Amino acid sequence: MDAPLDHVMMRVSDLETSLDWYQTHLGYEEKGRWEAESFTNVYLGPAEGHEAGAVLELTSNHGSEPEELGDGWGHIAVRVPEDELQQRYDELMAEGVDDYRDPESCGNRYAFIKDPDGHEIEIVKRDFGPLYSLDHTMIRVEDVTRAIGFWSRVFEYELSGRWEADTFANYFLRPSGSPREAMSVELTYNYDGRSYTLGDAWGHLAVQVNDLAGAWDEITTREAAPDRSPEACDNLYAFTEDGESHEIELLEEHVTN
Repeated sequence: MDAPLDHVMMRVSDLETSLDWYQTHLGYEEKGRWEAESFTNVYLGPAEGHEAGAVLELTSNHGSEPEELGDGWGHIAVRVPEDELQQRYDELMAEGVDDYRDPESCGNRYAFIKDPDGHEIEIVKRDFGPLYSLDHTMIRVEDVTRAIGFWSRVFEYELSGRWEADTFANYFLRPSGSPREAMSVELTYNYDGRSYTLGDAWGHLAVQVNDLAGAWDEITTREAAPDRSPEACDNLYAFTEDGESHEIELLEEHVTN
């Protein structure tokens, strides 16, 4: 199955504030917008995005705000050139961006900041991809064997990297043969057996498929949980979930990067 990651969705409390933040500090531009009766979706990404790159979807629910950030979702990661981590971090601090972890505390391999809603954003060194393009989205899992099995069995993703630490492990998965500029999913497994709360401030990951109906039949045959079928979504998209309540959207139309 050809199902590259298309976007990651996060809910925000004030859409205009969030749009200004991402446009000002990360240089994102609006790629698309969908106005519905009860919510607004806005898609953002670098001005010169790679054709295989994923975008960020900000969702604003009319008349309500996200209530809980949760810890079942971890962060999004954006790219900076290998030799610019400290420079870019210093620029963001000078602009008044909220700090979370500076480069020195992360072994000068990466750093973390927060957006106006407290969503964590990792800044990672990469020698490819546009500045601040999406590198990966991290989710925490309680059963890493099942999670890897889900992504490999249902969407035919392959393990592209892993990092073992004293108390946790990170596993990176992506479609076989996908360009390195494409976004990966990072599964984080903590060894202490903790459980997680998803909250409502994170929404979902989305994969792009060539044929929505055919892809839906294929993933249900592979025993993916049918959350919302194409018919229930006016045949525009569909949703499954990974067994730990992380939602994955399937859609045919790619948001131009």
